[in-house]
Amino acid sequence: MLTESQKKFLRGMGHQLKPVVMVGDAGLSDAVLKEFDQTIRHHELVKVRIRAGDRQARDDIISELCRQGDAELVTRIGNVALIYRRNEDEPKLPLPL
Repeated sequence: MLTESQKKFLRGMGHQLKPVVMVGDAGLSDAVLKEFDQTIRHHELVKVRIRAGDRQARDDIISELCRQGDAELVTRIGNVALIYRRNEDEPKLPLPL
């Protein structure tokens, strides 16, 4: 579980990122989950753009993506979520304690 200072650090790093994973109207398909897993394994911190009808649908998709991807939501602004998962083999982002 990330602390508030770690989330603040990750939000700062996330400003420069562009969304690299897109979830369309079809929701979370196996292809999207596979792409998310590969991307977050390599980068640890990714932005995901979610195209869903309403806020509740977006929140549900983000929750499911984090649950299935064993990741943690850093922040969500509108249709974009910033998600983090530490790469245990090769950590890339030095989180503050």
